[in-house]
Formats: sequence, C-alpha cells, structure tokens
Amino acid sequence: MDIDTLLRTLEETSIATLIRENESLFPWVESFHVLAITLVIGSIAIVDLRLIGLASRERPAGRLASEVLRCTWTAFAVAAITGALLFASNAFNYAHNSYFQAKLLFLVLAALNMSVFHLFAGRDIERWGIPDQKNPLPARIAGAVSLFLWIGVVAFGRWVGFSLHPTPLAG
Repeated sequence: MDIDTLLRTLEETSIATLIRENESLFPWVESFHVLAITLVIGSIAIVDLRLIGLASRERPAGRLASEVLRCTWTAFAVAAITGALLFASNAFNYAHNSYFQAKLLFLVLAALNMSVFHLFAGRDIERWGIPDQKNPLPARIAGAVSLFLWIGVVAFGRWVGFSLHPTPLAG
C-alpha cells in the first residue's frame, strides 16, 4: 500500500469523517489543540528564557525546569492527540502541504535539540542555582534554538490553515 492510499484510508475512518463533516467538532478539536500548544510553547519559553538568562534568574534552572515541564508534557500530550485527530480529518492534504511538512520538521528539530540538551549541557542543570550566574554557553544556545524552533512550529502551523485547499475524496 502506498502512502497516498494509506492517507486516504485514514481520512475514511469514522472518527476522521465525523471531525471533518460535523459542523462544530473540527473547531472544538482545533481550539483544544491551539490551547494545548499555547501551554506547551509558554511553558517551554519559561525554561528557555531562564536558560538564556533573560528571565527567572533568581530561581535555580533545574528546579524551574522540573516544576514547569510537568505542565509542558501534559499539554504536549493533549496537543499531540488533538493534532492527530485534525490530521486524520484531512490527512492527504495535510501530508502534501509544505507548511505542514515544515511544522513537522521544526517539531523534530525541537525534539532533537531537547534531547541533545538533556544528554549533554543539561546534565549539570541542578548546579546552575546561583542568582545572576550565567548558564553555560551550550545551555544558552540550546534555549535560544528551542525558542526559534517552537516559534517556527507555531508560524508554520498557522500557515497550514491558510494554505489548505480541500480536495474531494477519491471514490
């Protein structure tokens, strides 16, 4: 089975059809998606701005991250579920949309940036507690890159909705 057939099959599932054809369900799912992604970006920005040294400098970075990231992961789970539901409702068009592809690329790059940070620069985060002490350069770079990537996720995500042109399902 080729990818386009798989995408069309996904679109034909009962949940995808319900979301696509129900007058109010798509906007509700999209609203929860936007609210969740807002919490994801906002909570990540709190940590990133601390890593860069622009905010919350009086709070230990490790403690701030552990407190905020609980909210981040919960919101990310809601964003992923609602995003998957939205995708299923119009999978073929989303998959072939360059803005959607860029959004996914930025999501993957943000995940890689986070992984590299936690594997290397972030291992010593518990020691970055002295007020007004600069965080290590790799941590500051990771924070700045993270902000850039998440802004890209949001920007490309917004452009998706303005660039999709519905294509009727092949019968």
